[in-house]
Parts: sequence; structure tokens; C-alpha cells
Amino acid sequence: MKKDSKCPCGSGKNYGDCCGPIHAGVVAAPTAEALMRARYSAYVTGDIDFIAESCVRADSAPDIDLEETQRWSKESQWHGLVIHSATGGSPTDTEGVVEFSANYSRGGLREEHRERASFKKIEGKWVYTDGSLATTTVVRDAPKVGRNDPCTCGSGKKYKKCCGK
Repeated sequence: MKKDSKCPCGSGKNYGDCCGPIHAGVVAAPTAEALMRARYSAYVTGDIDFIAESCVRADSAPDIDLEETQRWSKESQWHGLVIHSATGGSPTDTEGVVEFSANYSRGGLREEHRERASFKKIEGKWVYTDGSLATTTVVRDAPKVGRNDPCTCGSGKKYKKCCGK
């Protein structure tokens, strides 16, 4: 990615002034949120080594499937990152939690990955420790169609005998 391109993390800064130096190892992420933004940008740019290096490692091996992560990164079209909340994770903290949504399309389907990610500062460097998927509630745009209601296609049949089969 070019240094003067807009950073994919949504900060409004150029990549060379935002996540680029963090990816290159020139500077460390100053906050848990900055690391979260850099990790999202790494998915967008395909920098899977950064993804692995920014995780806590067990037995000196990445705790992620690098091949699947690479495939997800390459096969997805990334639409943006939304930070919903950040608790702790400041330059003076040792732990932080960032709730975020990463929006992308893969295989023709638009998806939202919403997660509560936990971070720790180990030896002065922020690392991703784990995350849990945040549940989302499905909200209907229109009332639910009952089995015995008229079909929405306009055929005049009951839904269960038409499009509801």
C-alpha cells in the first residue's frame, strides 16, 4: 500500500502516517485501539506476518491458522472498520478491550465481524490476547410473514403453499 493512500483503518490519516509505521516495526502501537486498527489494516493489505506477530504466542508458535487467515484476507473485499468502544488500553494501561466491527464481502456475501477483543501490554508492546464474537440481534424491515398469510409474491395463494414451501 502506498504511504500517501488513505489508511484502511478509517482514521482519516494517510497509511504512511498511521498504520504503515506500525506494520513496518518503526513504531509500536501506542494504544490497544491503535493496534486493533493496525491489525484490521493488515488484513486489508495482506500483511499476515503482522497479524501473527501481534498475537500472544503459545510455545513460540502463532495461535492462529496462518493459511486460513491468508485466504480470508485475500478472498475478502474489505469495506471498513468501526470502533464501537474502547475500555482501558491507553499508553499508561497494561490491559484493554476494544469492541469493533470489520465489514467485508466474501464469496458474494456481505458480512460483519463484530468482536470484543482483549489486549495486553507485554514488555511495553501491545498484543492481541483473545476475542469473543459479539452477538447481534436481527431486526426485520417488515413484519414476519405467517404460514397462513397471503404470499408476498402476489400469487393469491397462502405463503405455505407458494414461496414458503
